[in-house]
Amino acid sequence: MSPPDPRPLRIALAQIQPGEDPDANLATVLARMTEAADAGARLIAFPELSLTPFLPRVRAAEPPRHLAQTIPGPATEAIGRRAGELGLVTVSNLYEVDDAGRCFDASPVFDADGSLLGVTRMTHITHYPGFWEQDYYHPAGRLAPVYETTVGRIGVAICYDRHFPEYMRVLGLDGAELVLIPQAGVRGEWPEGMFEAEVRTAAFQNGYFAALCNRFGREGELEFCGGSFVSDPEGRILARATEDGEELLLVDLDLAAAESSTARRLFWKHRRPEMYRA
Repeated sequence: MSPPDPRPLRIALAQIQPGEDPDANLATVLARMTEAADAGARLIAFPELSLTPFLPRVRAAEPPRHLAQTIPGPATEAIGRRAGELGLVTVSNLYEVDDAGRCFDASPVFDADGSLLGVTRMTHITHYPGFWEQDYYHPAGRLAPVYETTVGRIGVAICYDRHFPEYMRVLGLDGAELVLIPQAGVRGEWPEGMFEAEVRTAAFQNGYFAALCNRFGREGELEFCGGSFVSDPEGRILARATEDGEELLLVDLDLAAAESSTARRLFWKHRRPEMYRA
């Protein structure tokens, strides 16, 4: 892999409204990748379950494995191929089934040459009305890695995982400069502004950029609220997408700011890990 490009990094968050047709959803993903590259982006991220409707909206006696993708598989091969053609680091999110028939909420991470660097799977699985995720997902067997990409060190926290400070801290301790958060967040799910506040806090406490990419649109009783955004390592919002439609949000980042952040200059050197319970 070539050394990271020293230019400011333009990233794209593809706030989209996936429909019922997986082929049409894949076409949308590929089209947004091309639009992002044409706009100068070198990295793109997508919302949670970009290739399907939001499946956990309804109860399921068994995971619908026929709706899941293998990794690698036809969909991820198409995404990886487009990533390589465009020179675009790409973080997707989809419903995955493995060889043992276990299903996961999964984010394959492709480098700019189209190679699959790895797959982050959701670790913490929620379960309540509209989000019956334990009916669908097997929990990841290990915490997510930090990926050495062409553009920098990238971590992924899939939706519900962002609520857990231990998870967000490990990504920082492992050297993430940017954490991408594929999300399916709805209006009124939490107290107003809370999911933004906790992401900004994680960015500030851990000294990395955090970019949350949300779904948009109504699916049954759920109304996904868009509002994708990017926080810098000081917890300041750099850009925010509309809550009223689809959008390709473009933001320029200087990932070197992670190393000089307040957290890494000050907070971390005063940590007392010997005092913390495992």
